[in-house]
Amino acid sequence: MSGTDAPCRRYVALGDSQTEGLGDGDEATGLRGFADRLAEHLAHHNPGLSYANLAVRGRLAAQVHTEQLAPALSLRPDLATVVAGVNDLLRPRFDADHVAHHLETMFAALTAQGARVATLTFPDPARITPLARPLAPRVVALNQRIREAAGRHGVTVAETSRHPVVADPRLWSTDRLHASPLGHQRIAAALAHALGLPGTDDTWTHPLPPPTTPVLTGWRAAPAELRWTATFLGPWLTRRLRGRSSGDGHTAKRPHLGPVDVRRPG
Repeated sequence: MSGTDAPCRRYVALGDSQTEGLGDGDEATGLRGFADRLAEHLAHHNPGLSYANLAVRGRLAAQVHTEQLAPALSLRPDLATVVAGVNDLLRPRFDADHVAHHLETMFAALTAQGARVATLTFPDPARITPLARPLAPRVVALNQRIREAAGRHGVTVAETSRHPVVADPRLWSTDRLHASPLGHQRIAAALAHALGLPGTDDTWTHPLPPPTTPVLTGWRAAPAELRWTATFLGPWLTRRLRGRSSGDGHTAKRPHLGPVDVRRPG
């Protein structure tokens, strides 16, 4: 898929809300997200590229496996991205081996069919919001298993977890769970660079310019933390207690292969 590889004709994205594109656009104008942005980059160098996005918000890794793998295989992709596990991290009974099993099963099936597969590692959430500090060991465990599973199947890993820039608040939406448009742009650039696509480099790892407004810390940040808890964390916990998911009633936004609009800026 680099300059010496065969052209990419079909790209299929599997995953949850990040792959669906939450945080980049809205329900009225349409969600974009890193997978759409990666597809646009691919289409610039692969005229006639077809793209499908099977991701659905709120899905656990097991659900991505059971709901999306078979449709993805039927589309016979040349390239597939598999990004899942964050929703599992947030569950009380998180099991890194269980999550990794489902990810590895998808890696194995897609690569066995001849697809090139890419995934990524996840940043420490405590660097984004202090209340997420208890999740840090889970992220370390899952990232290590992703690397090991990827290594066994020749899957490309974009190491987004290792660079300080990923903790910049400007890369995250106000809910602190989903990337902002700029964050999705950086994720797409990370995957494109890891895949060795033409016109890519490591600039996605570079820090952003200094913010124009000061970043609040310590007690000055307390009001913002309280607002975030009331606006985002509280409703999320309520859904969990009621056995509901943000993905209830949602289906894949691009379940079928189709052309890519390469004219979108940004």
